[in-house]
Amino acid sequence: MHPFESLVVREGSVGIHWFGQSTFGLKDAQGTIVQVDPYYPHERPADRFIHARPPLHEASLHTDFVLLTHDHGDHTCTESIVRIAAAYPDVQIVGPAESIQRVRSAGITATATAIAAGDAATLGNMTAHAVYAKPPEGLPNDDIAPPDVTHLGYVVEAGDVRVYISGDPVNTFAEHEALLAPIRALTPDIGLLTNHPSEGEFPFFAGSAKMASALGLKAAVPAHYACFVARNYDPQEWAAALAGVKPLIISYNQSAVYSAR
Repeated sequence: MHPFESLVVREGSVGIHWFGQSTFGLKDAQGTIVQVDPYYPHERPADRFIHARPPLHEASLHTDFVLLTHDHGDHTCTESIVRIAAAYPDVQIVGPAESIQRVRSAGITATATAIAAGDAATLGNMTAHAVYAKPPEGLPNDDIAPPDVTHLGYVVEAGDVRVYISGDPVNTFAEHEALLAPIRALTPDIGLLTNHPSEGEFPFFAGSAKMASALGLKAAVPAHYACFVARNYDPQEWAAALAGVKPLIISYNQSAVYSAR
C-alpha cells in the first residue's frame, strides 16, 4: 500500500501528495483518491529528467479518479494512465475533450468523460468545477496566441476544503478579471500553482503571487518543477514573492494535510 492511502485525513481537511511536476494526489476524509495529471514515464534519460526513477509505481496507489488539465504529454500521459487503469479498472477519468480522445485512442477502456469550462464533475465525494487556465481565443492584447489545446484548471470541493488546481495558466493570468472571477466565485482555500521564474508561458513568481492574492487564496503550493532538468526552480524564491498567502512547500514525492479552519 502506498503511504498516501494510509494518510489520516479528518473532516475539514484534504490530503495532498505531490509527485513532482504538476502531478498531485488528493484524498478526502472519506478516502476517495484523485490523481491529477499523473505523469510517470519509465524512460528517463539523465539529460532530461532530474530523477532516474518515476515517483510512483502505478499499481501501488489505489486510484478512484484521474483528473486531467490538458492534452500535453506531461499532463495527459497515456503510458501512466494505461497502467493505472490496468491496476484499477474501475477508475474514472475526467478531462478536456482532447485529453479524453487521446485516452480512448490509447485503448483505455475505463470510463472517460469530457468536461468543459463552467461544467462540474462528481468525483465520488468530491466535486471538480472546471475553469479556464488559458482562454481559448488567446490574449491578443498581450501578444498571446490561442492555445493549441483546451487548457483547464479546476476547483475541487473536498468536504469543507476547496482546492484550486491551476493547470498551466497563461502568463498574464493575474491581469485578467475574466479569468479570475469564475475561480474566485468558487472560493478556493488553497491553490496548486504552476509558475516559472523565466519561462514566459506561465506566470513568473510575481505574477503567481498576484494571482494567489487576487483569488483570495489562504495558502498556495508551487508546481511544475522537480521533474525536468530544463524546467526547475527554487520553491523558496517563489514563496518569497507571496504576500498575504501562506506558502505550503511539499517536499518531492511527499504528502501534506491541509485544513482551511
